[in-house]
Amino acid sequence: MTQFVGAIDQGTTSSRFIVFDREGHIISCKQREHAQVYPRPGHVEHDPMEIWRNTQAVMQDALEAAGLTPKDLLSIGITNQRETTLIWDRRTGTPLHNALVWQDTRNDRLVTEFARDGGRDRFRALTGLPLASYFSGLKLRWLLDHVEGAREKAEAGDVLFGNIDTWLVWNLTGGPDGGLHLTDVTNASRTQLMSLETLAWDDGMLATFGIPRAMLPEIVSSSQVYGETRVPFAGVPIAGILGDQQAALFGQTCFQPGEAKNTYGTGCFALMNTGEAPVPSTCGLVTTLAYKLDGQPAVYALEGSIAITGALVQWLRDNLHMIQDSAEVERLATTVEDNGGVYFVPAFSGLYAPHWNEGARGLIIGLTRYANRGHIARACLEATAFQTHEVLEAMEKDSGIPVRELRSDGGMVANVTLMQFQADILDVPVVRPKVTETTALGAAYAAGLATGYWQSTDDLVRNWGVDRRWEPNMDATQRQRITAAWGRAVTRSFDWDMQDD
Repeated sequence: MTQFVGAIDQGTTSSRFIVFDREGHIISCKQREHAQVYPRPGHVEHDPMEIWRNTQAVMQDALEAAGLTPKDLLSIGITNQRETTLIWDRRTGTPLHNALVWQDTRNDRLVTEFARDGGRDRFRALTGLPLASYFSGLKLRWLLDHVEGAREKAEAGDVLFGNIDTWLVWNLTGGPDGGLHLTDVTNASRTQLMSLETLAWDDGMLATFGIPRAMLPEIVSSSQVYGETRVPFAGVPIAGILGDQQAALFGQTCFQPGEAKNTYGTGCFALMNTGEAPVPSTCGLVTTLAYKLDGQPAVYALEGSIAITGALVQWLRDNLHMIQDSAEVERLATTVEDNGGVYFVPAFSGLYAPHWNEGARGLIIGLTRYANRGHIARACLEATAFQTHEVLEAMEKDSGIPVRELRSDGGMVANVTLMQFQADILDVPVVRPKVTETTALGAAYAAGLATGYWQSTDDLVRNWGVDRRWEPNMDATQRQRITAAWGRAVTRSFDWDMQDD
């Protein structure tokens, strides 16, 4: 009897396969890293064939490690790094170029070109997204412009486009021999080619960006049976697809409007469920799809992305050699009672949501002879909480819905000092779930719902459990004082890279 659901978690640095039971517990997990390719400054690539090989390997390894066979899997879900873009030959399955990773900025001239007429928000009402280098549409345009023969082959239907979810599904279901060419609404919503209202490729956007419709995948729901695997093993239904941040929202069971999660990693990604209608942002966020279950209305979200959070701790370790390992930053931060008036704005590559100031640069301000290593370490941690506060404040303004609790996941949630300060600054509880692999869990949930492993989202809510909860413990006067000081520090970082020498 089938007992489990599997999830492919294809991320920026690695590919994993995780097997879950009905309670959402991990039965088996295997992971393989892939190379990061940096051919030039600002260029970031992945080898799609390496990702595909690694995905097959971890699927087989995870089953073998748990003594399982493919027959023990009721279905498989997929979650993936979003926006990463590739094109491949329909007949051979060979990529025409390495995948352009979401961090890649080689299309920045295209962004500037299209922003000249109407500004960066000219397509926001239609797609929910500002013009920016990391959305897929202009990455695809760059490939069509620079890969010899790509446009002609695409117009003839001989070249296919996809994000990583599309690439994996196509290969899993047969590749050149009848592979399915599709993507779910959450991934499609990150291309800047899909209408938020119709959930279909928009002819106007395709014409504006010069994208041949023949190369685009079919847009499907996030939870339905798409087909069955043929490789690396046969006969297992593929039944769920979600972009990584939406998968984390789903895995955190944020199914009601106003429920929000924040993933604390290299950067931070905060998403709030806003219900069955898209909420336009006037406060520096993006409007995106949260998920769409088969036969049900789409659910939308507001998203705020923060470029540098956990990466700041790495910077203290690798560049300043102030700490030996990431865990040491908490020990150092707890040697002082507060930040001593020191604020650290980590605008190493500009500021993302809600400021979107590309010329901002990092600064440490408020230094006196009183300040020491502990204050700088504490300011480093507090920067993550302050930036998250700005994003959630923008979410509340845009949506009109107060955040009553923040569900947290990602590597930094192990930092108790950070989580407590986050609750203090937000003035709402911060919760860490028992199962922290929420991204893979969300993909498994989507697949399991489509195949009857779970009957409804109510089953998923019952699975969700609290590992630890941090209650706010800061008086309003202090909160207002330090958030105002943070705001002053942030404004001083603006446009630094645009100033004359």
